[in-house]
Amino acid sequence: MVVVAAISAQSVEGAPLVRYFAVAGTGGQDGGPVRVAGVPGEVAAPESAPAVEERFNQPVPSTGVLAGSLGEFVRAYLGGGQGAGVERYLSPGVRIPAPSAAVYERVDVEEVAADSRGALAEGVPADGARARVRVRVTGVDRGGVRWPLVYRLEVAARAGRWEVSALDAATAAPPPTWLKSAPSASATVSSPTPVASGGAR
Repeated sequence: MVVVAAISAQSVEGAPLVRYFAVAGTGGQDGGPVRVAGVPGEVAAPESAPAVEERFNQPVPSTGVLAGSLGEFVRAYLGGGQGAGVERYLSPGVRIPAPSAAVYERVDVEEVAADSRGALAEGVPADGARARVRVRVTGVDRGGVRWPLVYRLEVAARAGRWEVSALDAATAAPPPTWLKSAPSASATVSSPTPVASGGAR
């Protein structure tokens, strides 16, 4: 059984309404797909799980090549995916299934942080360089509701530019301030299923 948080566009005192549902399922091991085996039931917010330490302690310059590439990638990803030209930002052989119903009018990159100093150079990266990064963005939908989103990516340098080689949306990053203060929003639990992988082309 997993517990998922559903964030509604309906707001309570300026914050989106958060509801929690328990659903039975199988699978999910080693990043595999999860098969839903029952009807969800609404439950109380679960207790917070111990935070997993992530060493994204190197702020990436917003004017650098990496931040620029990731900004373009996430806007293409949230703007319709494959049809929006997301392939140009991916390493050879990588395919990332994008959200099928992207409804964001605007996507703003709030922060890019890396786990190593190798991703901090503002100039052209050396071929073969690799890094793991965390990207915080805010998507604004057609109703004007702001959605804080966090992605963890693996990037690799090739032909003088950074390319995305993997993406994982199940991060352990702390929730934004508005979510911490939202009613019944004390925790979010999800299965850490990677949403992208790839190989050689």
